[in-house]
Amino acid sequence: MRYDIITLLPELLQGPLHHSIMQRAIDKGLVQVNIHNLREFGLGKNKQVDDYQYGGGAGMVMMCEPLFNCISELKSQRSYDQIIYMTPDGEQLTQSLSNRLSMGDNLLIICGHYKGIDERIRENIVDLEISIGSYVLSGGELPAAVLVDSITRLIPGVLSDETSALFDSFQDDLLAPPVYTRPADFNGWTVPEVLLSGHEQMIEDWRNEQSYERTKKRRPDLLK
Repeated sequence: MRYDIITLLPELLQGPLHHSIMQRAIDKGLVQVNIHNLREFGLGKNKQVDDYQYGGGAGMVMMCEPLFNCISELKSQRSYDQIIYMTPDGEQLTQSLSNRLSMGDNLLIICGHYKGIDERIRENIVDLEISIGSYVLSGGELPAAVLVDSITRLIPGVLSDETSALFDSFQDDLLAPPVYTRPADFNGWTVPEVLLSGHEQMIEDWRNEQSYERTKKRRPDLLK
């Protein structure tokens, strides 16, 4: 998988995308992360990338021309499965959406700032708009990092145990069951006996039941 990320603040993406599982995926050659500074496509000697919005109002807007030029240059080098814009009013990021995107080869991700990007880019270039929640952040970099992480861990070979992702919350529209590790008794808090039984079918049945009950209690909307 190749990710191309357009941003005004490349440094915000260095930490989240170059440690732990992400870095191991990069080292294995399973993913490529390429961060593009939009200011390199800015206009004039000041490399302008934003301007006041038509009609008045507070807040600046990211301009058409720098974004168009940056995207055009990237598209001249390869085709993209999706051109994605991270925005609070986009489609909610879900596990099923991450699963679908993980089947691609090349994703181009646009990180907004200020009041967002000129609507004409959204209307004519962007394929998919994604939100990570019903709240507003200072920019699209952290949402982009969340999206990349959620996709990357689904790519075969990224996790040391590939079956691990299959039992994550939301993979089957249920929350994951409780998990325990040693010791079996800590401060009088004990691990459920079934997990110590060694009986695989009983353990599987218990986990399925716990997943259902936890989902019913915490996220009943998923059961619909």
